[in-house]
Amino acid sequence: MVIKVFLASSSGSTAIKKKQQDVLGFLEALKIEYAQLDIASNEENRMWMRENVPGDMKPSNGIPLPPQIFNEENYCGDYETFFNAKEENSVYEFLGLTPPPGFKKAPPTEEEVQDGEEEGDYDREEDDAPVSEEGEEAEEAED
Repeated sequence: MVIKVFLASSSGSTAIKKKQQDVLGFLEALKIEYAQLDIASNEENRMWMRENVPGDMKPSNGIPLPPQIFNEENYCGDYETFFNAKEENSVYEFLGLTPPPGFKKAPPTEEEVQDGEEEGDYDREEDDAPVSEEGEEAEEAED
């Protein structure tokens, strides 16, 4: 299985270039085999990408922007969905690949976390911004 990353080699958008570099760099870091398919210099690649991105994943103008990621013929997602998978430590699942032995599993699902979620959120808020009732009143008085 080869991961296909559709990108634009001559994009004028620095945002697109950064997104493409982020995807490729992460795949290289994980030693995941991939193929770069340029849509700027190859009309066939551009047409294939546009035809194979599912309708619900296309922007309102109907033209998906690079990078777009496929596992062979199966659509995986765009940069935003890749980024979300990266943040959730589920890139292998996103790509439809089996994680290598010893790879850290994705964090627990929402159902597994629900019981302790409120307590954990409270602790984080308390650590991030310790505010007492007196401090809140003082802030209101200053305004």
